[in-house]
Amino acid sequence: MPSHLFSPLALRGVEISNRVVVAPMCQYSAEDGTPNDWHLMHLGGFALSGAGLMFIEATAVEAAGRITPGCTGLYSDGNEQGFGRVVEFCRKHGSAKIGIQLAHAGRKASCALPWDGGLGLSETEGGWQTFGPSDTAFADTSPVPKAMNQGDMDRVRDAFVEASERSLRLDIDVLELHSAHGYLLHEFLSPLSNQRGDEYGGDLENRMRYPLEVFSAIRAAWPENRPLGVRISSTDWRDGGWTIEDSVIYSRRLKDLGCDFIDASGGGNTPDRPPVGTSGEGYQVGFAEQIKKEAEIPTIAVGMIRDPHFAENVVASGQADMVALARGLLYDPRWAWHAAEELGADAPYPKQYIRAHPENWPKAFPIRNRA
Repeated sequence: MPSHLFSPLALRGVEISNRVVVAPMCQYSAEDGTPNDWHLMHLGGFALSGAGLMFIEATAVEAAGRITPGCTGLYSDGNEQGFGRVVEFCRKHGSAKIGIQLAHAGRKASCALPWDGGLGLSETEGGWQTFGPSDTAFADTSPVPKAMNQGDMDRVRDAFVEASERSLRLDIDVLELHSAHGYLLHEFLSPLSNQRGDEYGGDLENRMRYPLEVFSAIRAAWPENRPLGVRISSTDWRDGGWTIEDSVIYSRRLKDLGCDFIDASGGGNTPDRPPVGTSGEGYQVGFAEQIKKEAEIPTIAVGMIRDPHFAENVVASGQADMVALARGLLYDPRWAWHAAEELGADAPYPKQYIRAHPENWPKAFPIRNRA
């Protein structure tokens, strides 16, 4: 039987060769938001890895929206030029369609690099003013954000639009709006972080209002023939927080506004870890399945996925339309090649590496019957 994981998928005018997705992975290695040789190596390698779609890491739409001083941005001409070099390399040598995740870290911004402790930075340490729906800090060690007024909200919305326009000039294939992991748009959605008393706080409809306004503004600026999706945290993993039922409603609203897929992750809006027993392989696949079924929208499944047969079953069973890997690909950057071999399928190889294809040294690869 043909592999479902390695079957093509069309989203609007973009044909993706298979359902393996390189998830956006923060590298904390940019310089004032501008990618460099590290990103050329990191993204260049994944562009030719055999995956159908590769996302560039969470990329801030303004300097204050970076998680750390090392996070990428797309808010200046220098940022755009730096990405131009990387994207040109990926296009020339790779086969994966290229996506970018546009983001604003909100109250979780202005932090030290993870390998330097990851705590909030003071002004003397190079930190900056953070923003959020309310003036409630993420954690005791986090900076207190400024509660956004209408001017702040308009500025950030327009920054998302400008970043999408820069993405178009870079010829990015797919946009993903980051509305997960406790960053700004998730902060507006969740009652744990949104304590506003105006039309952007309170009940679910009000809490969805600003994220939906941002999405609508991007969709109006992004070409009709290019996909635009949203990454969400399907649950806060906390009583009284954002729930999977809320996520279904949000996904339906996004679909009505022209959203093409939901990338269904979870958590991140509190310092707590997910409950015990919710971190095994595919522990978040059920979210993608429920949203796909109840909101009737394509989904990407994520969550500690490593086994090719597990990934194949997620797509074959209809639980999700795509499967995204992060740490699994960092550990095995040729995961798509190896998965294709196990599933009796084919994944793209660059011509420079074609002699490594198992057909060219079959005695070393007993997995597939090559009679």
